[in-house]
Amino acid sequence: MLVVDHLTRTFKSGGEEVHAVSDMKFSVDRGEFVSIIGKSGSGKSTLLSMLGALDKPSGGSIKVDSEDIAKMNDHSLIRYRCHKIGFVFQNYNLIPNLTAIENVMLPMEFAGSGNAERKTRAIELLRQVGLEDDQMRRKPGRLSGGQQQRVSIARALANQPSVILADEPTGNLDEQTGRMVFDLLHKLAKQEKTTIIVVTHDLEIAGKTDRTFRLSDGKLTEVKK
Repeated sequence: MLVVDHLTRTFKSGGEEVHAVSDMKFSVDRGEFVSIIGKSGSGKSTLLSMLGALDKPSGGSIKVDSEDIAKMNDHSLIRYRCHKIGFVFQNYNLIPNLTAIENVMLPMEFAGSGNAERKTRAIELLRQVGLEDDQMRRKPGRLSGGQQQRVSIARALANQPSVILADEPTGNLDEQTGRMVFDLLHKLAKQEKTTIIVVTHDLEIAGKTDRTFRLSDGKLTEVKK
């Protein structure tokens, strides 16, 4: 479970104090799929960076499975990012000279898993997201955008994280492939009991998640359906 309480993030810009995130409170249950919508500059990227322990809050707490990441030291934050969080990016961020299997195996190597275990789980995850055996052995340049995003999702699941953070995961995909990727994320949230938080501009996709939040001027409000 993810619990955010009184979260704030301020910084200086042009001599003025900017409140990127302001006294934010929300919680997301395990296995829940939620979306966050908002205009550019509303604070979405800042929020994701803090949830993923890439940026530290100015105040408040972020608890994942009862651990407050806002109070963690650098060593604990590395462990948190490795074991508790999975990232899915709009631009896939795959390693170009590694095959799909090797890309999915990489985070497990950082986590200390054995080679045989890594390969078995990578193949299992890639099958789960719908990649064929021959596609698994291709490098990203020989995969379509939709296939690359499927590899990215499999990689995010590699270390069985509590939370997956997806930043515009369908932004570079055509409408049909985007829906397919969204349906896959929704299915995996239920199957793997993984909390998924997706930032998106696609209101149609946002409307199909379990819950939708709107972020505006650093404040988060739930959109009633």
